[in-house]
Amino acid sequence: MTWSLRSRFLTLAVSAFAAVALAVPAGAQAPAASPAAPAASDKPLKIGVSAGPYGDVLREAARLSAPQGVTAEIIEFSDWNQPNAALQAGDIDLNNFQTQPYLNNQIKTRNYQLTALDTSLLVPGGIHSKKYTKAEDIPVGAKIAIPNDPTNGGRALLLFQKAGLIKLRPGAGLNASPLDVAENPKKLQIVELDAAQLSRSLDDVAAAFVSSNYAYLAGLDLNKALVAETSLEESKPYFTLYFVARTDRKDDPRILKFIEVYRSQPVKDFVDARFKGSILPAW
Repeated sequence: MTWSLRSRFLTLAVSAFAAVALAVPAGAQAPAASPAAPAASDKPLKIGVSAGPYGDVLREAARLSAPQGVTAEIIEFSDWNQPNAALQAGDIDLNNFQTQPYLNNQIKTRNYQLTALDTSLLVPGGIHSKKYTKAEDIPVGAKIAIPNDPTNGGRALLLFQKAGLIKLRPGAGLNASPLDVAENPKKLQIVELDAAQLSRSLDDVAAAFVSSNYAYLAGLDLNKALVAETSLEESKPYFTLYFVARTDRKDDPRILKFIEVYRSQPVKDFVDARFKGSILPAW
C-alpha cells in the first residue's frame, strides 16, 4: 500500500470513529427504543352509519363482537355524503349504509378508494297509503309521491308499474323518470319529494313510495304496503346494503371478524325480531 492510500485509509477510519463517538458519548449507553405505539387492536373499530335503524343492528353486532376481541364504536351521520368522506379520510374504519350503485357513483364522482366487502341488510321500499288498502282503489286524478333523486325515483316508478297504476316506456328500468311514463290511465299526478318527506306526505297524497329506513321510523309496516319492492328482483341491487372499507384495508382481520359476527345467526334473529320483515337480513 502506498503512503497516499495508507493516509486516506487512516483518515476514513478516524472519521468513522469520531462519528460513533459523537453519536454515543463515552460512558453513556445508547438510548432505549421509543415505546411502541398502542396496537391497532387496542382501539375500537369506528363504524359509520346513517341515522336510523341500521345503527341498532350494528350496536347489537358490536355487543356480540366485544367478547371475541373486537370492540366497535358506532357513529351515526345525518348526511349520506359524510360516511364515505370520513372513511376515505381515515376518520372511521368501516361504514354500513349504502348500496353498490350508490357506492359506484361516489367512487366515480369523488375518486374514493373504497371497496364493498359483504352484504348486511335488505331494505326494500313499499307503496304505502293511509287512505286505501288496495292499489286499484286509488281514484282518477289522485296524487302519488315518489323520491326526487334519480335512482330511487326509478325504483318507485317500477313499483307503481308493478301495482298496475302506470306503464313505463320499454327499457326505462331503474333510470325511469316521470317523463318515461307511457301510460297513465287514471291520470295520476306524480309528485316528487325528498325521500325523508315521503312518509309525512301520506296525509296529502293517495299513496307514496317509502324506503324501509324511513318507513320504520314513521311506524309503517312493509307487510301492510299496497305493494312491496321484494317482488321486484331487478330492484334488489338498490335495496341491498354493503359493508364498505378503504381499499387498502379490505383484508384487515378485525374488520373481517366484525363482519363475520354481524352476519351470524344471533344478529339475524335480532333483525327478524326487531323489524318483523320491514328490514331483512341479507344472509
